[in-house]
Amino acid sequence: MIATINDEELQKASAEGMDAFVDVFVKHTLDTVGGELNGDTMPRLNSDQITLLAYSILRDEVMDGGYIQLIHNGYGGFIFLNPFARAIKEWGLVDLARHVRKVIPLYKKYHESIETDCTDEEFMAMFEKMPEFDDYDDDFVVNEEQWTAQVAYYIDEHIERFAHIVH
Repeated sequence: MIATINDEELQKASAEGMDAFVDVFVKHTLDTVGGELNGDTMPRLNSDQITLLAYSILRDEVMDGGYIQLIHNGYGGFIFLNPFARAIKEWGLVDLARHVRKVIPLYKKYHESIETDCTDEEFMAMFEKMPEFDDYDDDFVVNEEQWTAQVAYYIDEHIERFAHIVH
């Protein structure tokens, strides 16, 4: 299901920068599936739309609280056990694909303990117990702007895979 985006909204987002441009597509893609990506709604999207939503989740979670937060909030399997890294490599984000692949062993090693219900204090303690994630969190933060620009470029070059633009 392809979203419909008003050209005026798209032009405004483009003027605001890469993040806003990408976010317009994320917002409208989510709107096409009732605001929630799950097993029932995923079949309504094409592979590029799913990859875009996966990138958005990855970016938002890691920028907010690192990979531990991403995994704790239940997104680890979606990012690490699906062909996300392969898909973004095909988009031209080779460095991000390598980065994600390097985190997979940590996900496999720690996901069970990270995914458990816990208090805020127990959650915060995970960051000290699992410092192996720190370098990957930092690497993501350092490269996020470049990776988001590459995602924006891919969307712009394949816009028909993401939305119908109406004037």
